[in-house]
Amino acid sequence: MVAIRKNDSKNKTSKLQKVGCLIFKLQFLLFGFCHIVPVSATDNQPVLSIVQTPENTQQWQGISKRLQAAGVKYCVIPLNQVRSMADWGDRTVLFLPNVEVLNATQAIALEEWMGNGGRLIASGPVSSLSSPGVRQLMQSLLGAYWGFSLNQPQELKPSPAKTQRWANSSELFGQVRGGVVVPNDVTGATAAVWNSQSNSAAVVATPRSTFFGWRWGVDKVAAVDLDTAWLKATLKRYRIRGKTAARKVAGADTKCSTSIAKLPGSSQQQSNQPSQSRQTRVDKVSRSKPEKKNVPVSTNSGSIVPKKTAIAPTPRAIPSAPIFKSEDDIDRLQENLGVDVRPNSRKPLSRREAFILQQELKSLIGRVESSHLAALTANSGTIANNPIYSKAQPVGFASVKPGVIPNNTQKTLVRAKQIANSLPQLVAQRRYAQARQQWLNAKVALLREFPIDRRLAQPEIRAMWLDRGTIVRAGSEEGLAKIFDRMAQSGINTVFFETLNSSYTIYPSKVAPQSNPLIRGWDPLAAAVKLAKARGMELHAWVWVFAAGNRNHNKLLNLPSNYPGPVLAANPTWGNRDRQGRMIPQGKKKPFFDPANPQVQRYLLDLYEEIVTRYEVDGLQLDYIRYPFQDPARGQTYGYGAASRSKFRQLTGVDPINITPSQRGMWQKWTEFRTQQVDNFVAQVSQRLRKKNPKLILSAAVFPLPERERIQKLQQDWEVWAKRGDVDMIVPMTYALDTIRFQRLAQPWIAASKLGSSLLVPGIRLLSLPTLGAVDQIQLIRDLPVNGYALFAAENLHNELHKVFSSTQGQVVRSKTEPIAYRQPFKTAAIRYDALQREWQLVEGKKQLNLDENTLSTFKSQAKSLDSILNKLAAEPKSSYIVAARATLARFQSRFRIWMRVHGEKNPYQVKVWENRLIAIEKLLRYGERAQSRN
Repeated sequence: MVAIRKNDSKNKTSKLQKVGCLIFKLQFLLFGFCHIVPVSATDNQPVLSIVQTPENTQQWQGISKRLQAAGVKYCVIPLNQVRSMADWGDRTVLFLPNVEVLNATQAIALEEWMGNGGRLIASGPVSSLSSPGVRQLMQSLLGAYWGFSLNQPQELKPSPAKTQRWANSSELFGQVRGGVVVPNDVTGATAAVWNSQSNSAAVVATPRSTFFGWRWGVDKVAAVDLDTAWLKATLKRYRIRGKTAARKVAGADTKCSTSIAKLPGSSQQQSNQPSQSRQTRVDKVSRSKPEKKNVPVSTNSGSIVPKKTAIAPTPRAIPSAPIFKSEDDIDRLQENLGVDVRPNSRKPLSRREAFILQQELKSLIGRVESSHLAALTANSGTIANNPIYSKAQPVGFASVKPGVIPNNTQKTLVRAKQIANSLPQLVAQRRYAQARQQWLNAKVALLREFPIDRRLAQPEIRAMWLDRGTIVRAGSEEGLAKIFDRMAQSGINTVFFETLNSSYTIYPSKVAPQSNPLIRGWDPLAAAVKLAKARGMELHAWVWVFAAGNRNHNKLLNLPSNYPGPVLAANPTWGNRDRQGRMIPQGKKKPFFDPANPQVQRYLLDLYEEIVTRYEVDGLQLDYIRYPFQDPARGQTYGYGAASRSKFRQLTGVDPINITPSQRGMWQKWTEFRTQQVDNFVAQVSQRLRKKNPKLILSAAVFPLPERERIQKLQQDWEVWAKRGDVDMIVPMTYALDTIRFQRLAQPWIAASKLGSSLLVPGIRLLSLPTLGAVDQIQLIRDLPVNGYALFAAENLHNELHKVFSSTQGQVVRSKTEPIAYRQPFKTAAIRYDALQREWQLVEGKKQLNLDENTLSTFKSQAKSLDSILNKLAAEPKSSYIVAARATLARFQSRFRIWMRVHGEKNPYQVKVWENRLIAIEKLLRYGERAQSRN
């Protein structure tokens, strides 16, 4: 606006203000009439940050040329300087042009940045060379992933769906050399497609991101005008959505570097770049004081002309980002599985890769078919008439005939089977691009065919960890009630409620020295017990066992980083140590108790007894029931607490501090000694707490590493606890961002024979997992011989998941709750077997069971006998019925594979699922028998 001197009269001031306001309105109307929105307009600061990496440095001349053509004011962020959310900057929009490598720290920071209001633009094969976990996270943030490059330029055209009105201008379309972008979730909407028969996606948009399917800023890929038009349209899209785009990203760095040194070795100064002397001067200004605001300037004629937007010079080359190694031990598991087949790789497919792709597609076909069969069963016949399962169906499914899979789903399944069968031939013919494209299209289509708006679930354990942070943010019983309502609506029947974390209790304790200082004025544990019971849910107190503190928690409380927690601070001799005498191992965040210390054992046992006697909790879950992660081969060992060293010296005459892994015999004794300290403590917990409450359910959250490796690195031998009956449930943290990795983590333990009668409940981490990815992993669990799953954690139960869970497994009638497998195993077994019979009836009704008349009669007769004894056992759980049920089931299982031999040749996945369901029922009977004898 026009500057006004202090001694001007008020009338003059008023007139000038009115004139300025009028001119502004005229300018606004002019822009609106011409359908032009100046993206830099009158913003005080740049709205765009652009990321510079080794991959796009050589493309920077074309990138900066397009930014200048768009009139966009921006900041440059070197990727190698990004180590936290704040480093992504506080500008509203972030652009990742052709960034192929991100490490996990950067990707996680980006997720947090977007969660704080940031909006993302990406182009090209974004994150395609990153680790599998990073690629999955980026796919989640973008709602899509780069599939493969197209062999020839293709015409970019509007999406036939026409749902993205912001992307319908003619200047956005033309010839481009790009690649197929594959939407991987229900949030991704196609904004533009390639002019091909399949209309493959070229641009995918979500409310928070836009993904261009070509290398933006490269002259040989797309014209400057087309690239510029897409950038301007996307910025306009973000800026007109005031409710979805924040003005600034909360908590991010306000600094803006607009000039970076020129690429070394450049022979000529680019015409559109300032001279070196000018660049140096600008650098000093930008670092010494805030950038001047881009205020319109008044001319003598009275018109207002925006100042020209500054464009950043060509950036210097930067070193490659370091290879990421996860700081979280549990993340190492999926990263080391070695089953990654990159569909966006340009390399030829090996036979092994082709086989893995084919088997993954066949398994996914099987899971989709299995889910539809389960849906048909759950919504028809005896099960549908059970009050537990009766539920009004959405209007969209009113026309679906009982026992019939929708036509669109059938077509998708047929096409996917054709593609799966053709993959080996395509690879043999070296048609790798076509093989990948068909595989990707089939996978995406199949994921969208899960029946996510009908009930699928049978009685099962559906547990969820309710973490300390979510409890603290709830702030009161009323706030916590909303979380419990949400979980109950989602069908969760078991809550692992974080009760002891970093040695702080969530409740006012008479045993612990300090309760959580972030909790004031209420008792969350008392409220949780009350809320769970009112909703027919079970409440299990989740406690940290040997992890005594947490550096992350120290930050929240403004405590020193090395503070070991309130218990170890008062009793430092209770602490465990590494070989160098450190309580917190190098590279870790948590100090640990010494499990061999009798005082530690008494303290923890007293604390757990207080929890289970003062509060009507239904169970107790042991977490961090182990030593910290070690690598003896690299000299990273732990367990040298004063009590451990003294006790081991008494047993062997040797101080363990002097033992090395090269001394195999003595090292093995030292490993066994530490493992036994954990085993013995678990036994003490079980014996003491079961005396107080025989119906208490004990569980343990454990690492799913192979037994030998796990004992060497963690001293956690949970097979022993399960076989002895110390715990009722083993909950392995089988966290993975795709189903094939999840299966490889979980299946060995599901098939294990060392767990005795204890139930195995695989864990799924929802963080960064796409909704349909979660649905797929849960369906896999339902097709394996297990009786439920656990979800980590409540803070990640977002609206989309809540909607899907409410439809597929939600609590229907509050007054009548379905049985929980660990609480009513025999009733659960009877209902699950009834559902299995319904599936057989549906398949047999279509003449697809492939049994002759005599065999079918025998099959039905023995199936009916098993049904009869299971129902008798459910109604009256006495020993004679248990024996009879197990014997009848064993006879039935021995004949089942023979009966299903022909059907198994035609549909092996379905028969295997049925066998798994029978095994799951067998496990329920074994668990119920042990529980019956104990009680």
